[in-house]
Amino acid sequence: MTRSELGWQSKLVLLVVLPFVGADVLLETRFWLVQEPRVAAWTLGLSALLGIVTWVLRAATPAAAATGAAITAALMFSTAPSPFDPWHTALAPVLAVALLAFAATRVGRARKEQLGTAEKRRGRSAAQVSANLGVAALATGEAAKIWLLGTRWHAHGLAPLFAASLAALAEAAADTVSSEIGQVVGGRPRMITSLQSVDPGRDGALSPGGTLAGIAAGVLVAALGTYALRGNARFFWMSSGGAIFGLFFDSLLGAALEQRGWLNNDAVNFLSTGSAAAVALAVWMSLR
Repeated sequence: MTRSELGWQSKLVLLVVLPFVGADVLLETRFWLVQEPRVAAWTLGLSALLGIVTWVLRAATPAAAATGAAITAALMFSTAPSPFDPWHTALAPVLAVALLAFAATRVGRARKEQLGTAEKRRGRSAAQVSANLGVAALATGEAAKIWLLGTRWHAHGLAPLFAASLAALAEAAADTVSSEIGQVVGGRPRMITSLQSVDPGRDGALSPGGTLAGIAAGVLVAALGTYALRGNARFFWMSSGGAIFGLFFDSLLGAALEQRGWLNNDAVNFLSTGSAAAVALAVWMSLR
């Protein structure tokens, strides 16, 4: 199938993410305006500012910038500490993901344009933003919290969900950095399934330099997120481990399904961040 024929997958990602994120933001805004207006003001203000900046820098289309702002607000609301401090919410790892992605896409841009793999100059689309950040918001949304309360792991508080969310964010950073850096530096890429040497930019291919850069980016986001969310060593290892798993799972999906035209990139990214969150959550719950 062509990319246009797989466009329904991008629309499906939007349909899965945006209604839940939008509902969470509306409900949380109403709650905090009554309980503590300062939380609503800081969260909505900083999220909107981030969206405006990404749009002005042409890192995202207007629709994508608005989508990113909504997801950021949902994540900030769901991780808001008491007493409130915006820098001890999920805002910190979201900013790290955005900065790493912005920098990585601009490394060796001329070379990427020659290869035909450079990101569009108008920036990422709403579907791309949802595919990369949507799972993180869903993992800490009201539906996930209600589910956790009905399990025997509710005694851990919200830490398992926060670790899963952070793993998804860290995987998004790892995947973007690995792909972007691997196209310009880091040795000849090889397919994850056959180890066959291929040209840069091939779906499912990994280069040594790109992979190491991606792992470093994922660990960095996990470390910043652990500090911001006041997690412990277990929190860090679960989130960074999930991110690294998701990075390789992304390449496996690219080689096995995306290259054959069965999945598009948005679907691959959504499933990869989902795998990172699922692994972090499963490992957390398997340990006592």
